[in-house]
Amino acid sequence: MARVVFLGTPEAAVPTLEQLHRQHELSLVVTQPDRPKGRSKRPVPPPVKVAAAKLGLDIAQPESRAGLATTVGDHGPFDVGVVVAYGRIIRPEVLALPEHGMLNVHFSLLPRWRGAAPVARAIMAGDPMTGVTLLKLDEGLDTGPVLTAQAVDILEGETGGELTARLADLGARLLSDVIGQYLDGALQPVSQTDEGLTYADKITAEDRPISVDAEVATVIDQVRGLAPSPAATLAIDGQPHKILGVRAAATHPEPGTWVEVDGAPIIGLADGGLEITELQPSGKSPQTGDDWVRGRRRDGGRVG
Repeated sequence: MARVVFLGTPEAAVPTLEQLHRQHELSLVVTQPDRPKGRSKRPVPPPVKVAAAKLGLDIAQPESRAGLATTVGDHGPFDVGVVVAYGRIIRPEVLALPEHGMLNVHFSLLPRWRGAAPVARAIMAGDPMTGVTLLKLDEGLDTGPVLTAQAVDILEGETGGELTARLADLGARLLSDVIGQYLDGALQPVSQTDEGLTYADKITAEDRPISVDAEVATVIDQVRGLAPSPAATLAIDGQPHKILGVRAAATHPEPGTWVEVDGAPIIGLADGGLEITELQPSGKSPQTGDDWVRGRRRDGGRVG
């Protein structure tokens, strides 16, 4: 049974955390500090902290990279480290602390989509498939040697949140299958190639607004990739909305307008119409497009 330090933060890291707890001695869980959330701005613990607390594990939340090095060093020695979406670049001196280094469960088929937002970028780019890569971390950005990888098809209509959940479960199983072989020396990581290299830059505010000059297929992929969070955005009649679900429509309103057709809101884009199936007005809960239309006193207006 290996002595493991685990670094992760969001819900997508929880399946691997739980799998490691079942199979190994999970001696320390490192996650990001609690962050203010919602209108109250009260600090909220990250999902990994919540899951680790339920399992009775030791938890650390260092505020800085230097604090991370001290934390891991003080709680060692470790046989191996495992990282899943920790949310902070890990310095070489920390990578070297576990005897066998640190392994990373990455949600893409490297070297495609190295970086912070591989799932959203894959969907937004219209990729037909993605996967999980298990690699040994080095000083670069997802450039380390690969232990194993597994591809999956991106399902029609699948959102970023749905695909992330699938990949999180797959990653936990993949790590479970090979970590023992790696620690025994039976599985040696193989250097990556740069052929087909792309970068999954962090999602920013600039990625979210929907352009009425874009094509329908492009906007569908944008909405899917960013749903449910942080979500694509669109101003409708001058009011901001998160757009959580869309599909192509037979009706083609004038670009930059919306109309009501059979109880559903249809917006006009460059090459066709797009039905909004789910949206969230600012300060309100998500609702279906049909419900949103029923709450309006008009059957059309402006968007963008």
